[in-house]
Amino acid sequence: MTCYQDMQQYLTENRFTWLITGVAGFIGSNLLEKLLKLNQRVIGLDNFSTGYQNNLDQVKDLVGTDHWNNFRFVTGDIRDLETCKDICESVDFVLHQAALGSVPRSINDPILTNENNVSGFLNMLVAARDARVKRFVYAASSSTYGDHPGLPKVESIIGQPLSPYAVTKYVNELYADVFARCYGTASIGLRYFNVFGPRQDPNGAYAAVIPLWVSALIRNKPLYINGDGETSRDFCYVDNVVQANILSALTARKDAINQVYNVAVNERTSLNQLFTMMHVLLVDKFPHLNTFRPEYADFRKGDVRHSQADIGKARELLGFEPTHAIREGLQSAMDWYVADLSKRPDDDSSGRQAV
Repeated sequence: MTCYQDMQQYLTENRFTWLITGVAGFIGSNLLEKLLKLNQRVIGLDNFSTGYQNNLDQVKDLVGTDHWNNFRFVTGDIRDLETCKDICESVDFVLHQAALGSVPRSINDPILTNENNVSGFLNMLVAARDARVKRFVYAASSSTYGDHPGLPKVESIIGQPLSPYAVTKYVNELYADVFARCYGTASIGLRYFNVFGPRQDPNGAYAAVIPLWVSALIRNKPLYINGDGETSRDFCYVDNVVQANILSALTARKDAINQVYNVAVNERTSLNQLFTMMHVLLVDKFPHLNTFRPEYADFRKGDVRHSQADIGKARELLGFEPTHAIREGLQSAMDWYVADLSKRPDDDSSGRQAV
């Protein structure tokens, strides 16, 4: 058995209370689904600024009534300290996913990004400290590597940040480290690399590249690739992220705590390669794709050219072992993307890439 299989078996035999912030979002709702299926008690917080009630409704349908009854939802905002304190009471583990993502959004509104990602994060750290939770696991970001050119990315070597969003995610790591030193708060940060999968929003100005491109492909809308298409990313299927969160919360290794880890698959996929993979998966279902071609636009401000993660540290200290590479992840997610888009109205948005 793998370490993750052992952890899942452990959870089927032991019940804890988990708090997921940003629970109605993409990653948060996938964490919720997994924990409820493992018969855990879950409290969820969301203000629906980027999350959706429909994500929670889908989880309810997937887990069934009995498991759903182990979930308590709270509408609230991490920018309110009293809300954070209230929901942390009697919680064993915090999985802090709430944040305002997107490099372009942070460039357009750095103050709002800071309020959510720094002030909100600090509120949650204080609340977790005061409630003496067992472990505070938080969503960090590969954007922390900034302009450092080295590949693959190793946790101990970072460059200068390239966007306000990157600054906020690095500040999260600094605060977590200080809280460990000053208050003994046990935390683990997970630097996510381009996560994708079911319940990822394909709409809006800051949609991630994969659901955005699926929408453009099946609706025969213009699909734009920023730059020459050779920009590359380490795309990570959401099941790998769920695994990393559970391993981080439950690890008993003292040397694994108060660390940051890359969460990815150690693969580099160019945007041109990504387009080809997606096109192959969809062309048989949508005949118009036989003649479909992407369009190329300018490079985007704040973007790094290449990104690839070294996941050796997570493998060694957490027992992390990705179950889905990019191709397997796309195959698993594509039916959901297509089914979800068939229910949505055509908002006439084009596939302007956001990675």
